[in-house]
Amino acid sequence: MERLLDNKVRYLQIAFNYDRGLVRRVMPAIAESPRILIEAGTPYLKRVGMDGIRLIRRYWRGHVIADLKTVDGALGEVDMAHSAGATGITVLGNSPVETLNLFIERCAQLGMISMMDTLGLEDPLRVMMNLEKPPDVVVLHRGRDEETTRGKLIQYRHVNRVRSKFNVLISAAGGVDIKEARSAIFNGANIVVANLVKPSDPWTGISTQSDVAAMAAEFLATIE
Repeated sequence: MERLLDNKVRYLQIAFNYDRGLVRRVMPAIAESPRILIEAGTPYLKRVGMDGIRLIRRYWRGHVIADLKTVDGALGEVDMAHSAGATGITVLGNSPVETLNLFIERCAQLGMISMMDTLGLEDPLRVMMNLEKPPDVVVLHRGRDEETTRGKLIQYRHVNRVRSKFNVLISAAGGVDIKEARSAIFNGANIVVANLVKPSDPWTGISTQSDVAAMAAEFLATIE
């Protein structure tokens, strides 16, 4: 099957983590681009459920990523996200190997992008060596809570280790601004994930009070 993403292209993934109001306000302004993925973030999905994916799909014809961080019940969650209009979905890398295998296989059957999130995972390569086949994307993720720890970095040391064994795309997530996006691409990432963040938040990303469409264009130019 043809790859859903091109490993020679650099992508921006914009993550919505709040409510439907922000989606309705921001999405119409974002210019269509095959290099932009729109994420229905975990907090957003917990608030509004699969209707949150359906709302994003109304505005976006490109890839929509459901950040469900599946830990069990892989078949049901992949099917649920697919039915709502998602073209990609995340699974936690520290899930049981049975869950990871079922998840990756179901995504392949449905033509969805399988993304393995390494949040809390010490050695992604060790996990991947035990899988029947690799996911499409490995997400090197510094979590929200980890962002508040001074000196906690996205673990780019895993890029070459993973790529030495598997032909996968690498995504960098967690506290990504323009500067971190440059670093991610320099270190070999294919996808940078930028969270939409409120000015009062302690996290780094694209401010909800900024011109998000202009910021998206700046990110795309930076990671070209």
